[in-house]
Amino acid sequence: MPFDGLVMAAVRKELENELLDGRIDRIYQPSPLEIHLLIHRPGTRARLLLSAHPENARVHLTGRVRENPPSPPVFCMVLRKHLEGGRIREIHQRGLDRVLVFQVQSYNDLGEPCLKELICEIMGRHSNIILVNPDTKQIIDAIKRYTYAVSRHREVLPGREYIPPPEQHKLNPLELKEEEFRQALLEAPLETPVAAILQRILDGISQVMAREILCRAGLAQDLILDHCGEYEIVVLWQAIQQMAGAIARGEFQPSLVLDEQGRPREFAAFDLTHFHPLTRRQGSMNALVDLFYTAREEDQAYQSKKQSLLTVVRREMGRLSQKLSLQEESLAKAERAEEYRIFGELLTANLYRLEKGLSEVTLENFYDPEKKMVTIPLDPRLSPVQNAQAYFKKYTKAKQTREETGNRIEQTQRELEYLKGVETAITQATTVLELVEIREELEEQGYLKPASREKKREPEKPRPLVFTSSDGFTILVGRNNKQNDYLTLRLAKGEDVWLHTKDIPGSHVLIRTGGRTVPETTLAEAASLAVYFSRARESQNVPVDYTLCRNVHKPRGARPGYVIYTGQRTLIVNPNQELVKRLKA
Repeated sequence: MPFDGLVMAAVRKELENELLDGRIDRIYQPSPLEIHLLIHRPGTRARLLLSAHPENARVHLTGRVRENPPSPPVFCMVLRKHLEGGRIREIHQRGLDRVLVFQVQSYNDLGEPCLKELICEIMGRHSNIILVNPDTKQIIDAIKRYTYAVSRHREVLPGREYIPPPEQHKLNPLELKEEEFRQALLEAPLETPVAAILQRILDGISQVMAREILCRAGLAQDLILDHCGEYEIVVLWQAIQQMAGAIARGEFQPSLVLDEQGRPREFAAFDLTHFHPLTRRQGSMNALVDLFYTAREEDQAYQSKKQSLLTVVRREMGRLSQKLSLQEESLAKAERAEEYRIFGELLTANLYRLEKGLSEVTLENFYDPEKKMVTIPLDPRLSPVQNAQAYFKKYTKAKQTREETGNRIEQTQRELEYLKGVETAITQATTVLELVEIREELEEQGYLKPASREKKREPEKPRPLVFTSSDGFTILVGRNNKQNDYLTLRLAKGEDVWLHTKDIPGSHVLIRTGGRTVPETTLAEAASLAVYFSRARESQNVPVDYTLCRNVHKPRGARPGYVIYTGQRTLIVNPNQELVKRLKA
């Protein structure tokens, strides 16, 4: 993980400057594995975040305020009892381990001063936040409690002795001797990548920092031990020594790497030069860590909401597909209605030739132009008249079934097409807000129960995507059915041009004309946008209908996003991602 021992050291150095002698005013626990401490010093207030999340464990200052549960969890109440009103006297790190200890001077039940230690162990899925009495070394409580059944090394329970995490037996770069380094390096198998060896033998070094050491030594990122000679070992040692010297002096260079889309990708306590030419942002270690994990948690929340909605929609689509199959099967059976009528007519016309007890009869079909013979099954228990009446009853029932089933099939197909459109909107959504709008729509349509426990979100005005064509026309694109309805039914003016992929679920696209004639270039660009933001994004030669907005109407009671239109013309265009980027810019 990016949060290595060096990042912890850089965070600790900044926290000492910001928090020492600060008073802990309030403590919150916004989520099961996250603690916020509000710390006050004269003239400044800070919010310290401690997380024991298996993927996002870390310690840093944050500017983000999280919503708290209605009633505080037990661990939060324990921390409030022992730490609120106390002052942070010391912050120390054990070597370059990812363990940070806050020593807090607080007061016991008798009002006497006493020391408490809040220990933050940042170790992936084994991360924990533990409150300890340093005098007795006993655990007061922990955000994660477990017994020897979970860990053979130690129990983390109130009243048990605090035992530090097991030693990693790595080499501390600040105390490392060259011969120790050589020996540890050369003990690895020859085919092992050097970056992996550095991470394994050096304390506080993550994989990304191991690659940075190789880069600063002027060596290849994929270098293996078998290709290392005396020169490579010497330059590696020198690069490690330079970094160790900077660590000892507290001269960190916090760095955050952004990917091509500007999203945080990696961070470290030193400048990550091996990520050139990607953008690298400098700043305080706490601020960069906060920025990285804020973006990561937003992305995780986005992916979770997206997958949850897709599961619901695809489950409903599967149910409807199965329902449609049964309905079509029922319709196929009902298609024999005309055959039953003919059988009844033939039996009625030939009653004089029939008698009770026959199981079948072969008669001339005078409805057939070729007058072919047809064999009609009979019930021997019924008279000829009763057999004819039975076929007429079957005809009436099959005819009704055919009409009703045809209507139901049409309704099922419309609902299935609607859900295909919703699925497209979910897969193409880029923000949590868009997913929230889609969830609200699914709740309104009865596919999801309203999230009554959550705080009701204030309705926001939909915000369609905005593009500018090569000719300077504004083009608006809806990203979901709520935005589509807002775009087409409220924003659009009669002279604006409306576009949509022909018979394919997708976004409503609007060209704001202001009464001007729309050039062919703008029309083609808007049509390409309509294809890109539709279910046909990966297709070629896609038909796109366009018409004036005055010709677009929504039927009464229709589902969100559904409209009918007249006077349309059709263009055949292809999606173009580069065009999307250019027009958006």
